[in-house]
Amino acid sequence: MPRTVTGGGRVTVLPLLHTWPDLYGVLAYTTSGAFGDTAIVGYVPIVDVADMPLMDIAARHQATRVYGSSGGAGFAEACWLMCVGWSGRSIPKPDNLELPDAAWALEVDGTMELFKTMYGHDRLSVGRITLDDPELMARARDVLPTSSRVMVNT
Repeated sequence: MPRTVTGGGRVTVLPLLHTWPDLYGVLAYTTSGAFGDTAIVGYVPIVDVADMPLMDIAARHQATRVYGSSGGAGFAEACWLMCVGWSGRSIPKPDNLELPDAAWALEVDGTMELFKTMYGHDRLSVGRITLDDPELMARARDVLPTSSRVMVNT
């Protein structure tokens, strides 16, 4: 059984084009811990849309080309995911959903301790995120572009 962490606060929800040209998922970014030292990046589960292996997606986007490989295994991928979330919050797009105060739960796929602070964070936890409020969860799922290709869970 996966470990679950919970929290509440500001949550940014955005569509993520993760497989070119048209395969999207929905990503949520928030923080936890003292002063937001832990970045939380989760995929929003959507019926008939495959789960998003976030670290694999980051690796496919060649994160080491931007962040290098000197940070150890997974460092570049963690930085790439934090950048996607942080950028989505810093420069909101029309399709993003900004929730100023939402309770959430993350089924943790993995946690990465960083060797240096990146985007204001010392660690990253990734996995499947759900919002406690069913209405907010429905709004988060609606961020998925209607033109995106559906990929059925296997």
